[in-house]
Amino acid sequence: MGVTTFSGPIRAGNIRDTTGTELGTNVRNVGSVVMVQHVPITQAGTATALGTTIVLPADSHILDIQMATTAIWSGAASTYSIGTSATATELVVAAAGGTLGMISLSPGADATRVGNWDDTGTTDTRVFVLSANTGTGTGTLTVRYIQAHDLP
Repeated sequence: MGVTTFSGPIRAGNIRDTTGTELGTNVRNVGSVVMVQHVPITQAGTATALGTTIVLPADSHILDIQMATTAIWSGAASTYSIGTSATATELVVAAAGGTLGMISLSPGADATRVGNWDDTGTTDTRVFVLSANTGTGTGTLTVRYIQAHDLP
């Protein structure tokens, strides 16, 4: 199968501008395409902050972050954090790596983290993962987002 790369953002819909009030005829129906990036993660590799291969384009809007934990985090502490710098604290509350399965992560009730999900900023942003300690945990981190959501 071939692979195609667009510079984006990718938008879809057949009515670009609203010129009247009749749905399906002259009311704008263009929306943004949801993008996704994922990367395998190991607890041992993230005991010091690991800058992943997930890089979000400037001004993106994060919809969802998930960890598919295939082997639970082990050791004295089974938590990890995900962020946009080596401190890895800016996107989600500390996540429990001691749970096997598909784990949905959230910014929690924190204005800074919610703001970082709403708009990743004016430059491309690398996602970092930081485990509390080394161990045998493994999983796949997935980030779903809308590219350049603040463009018209």
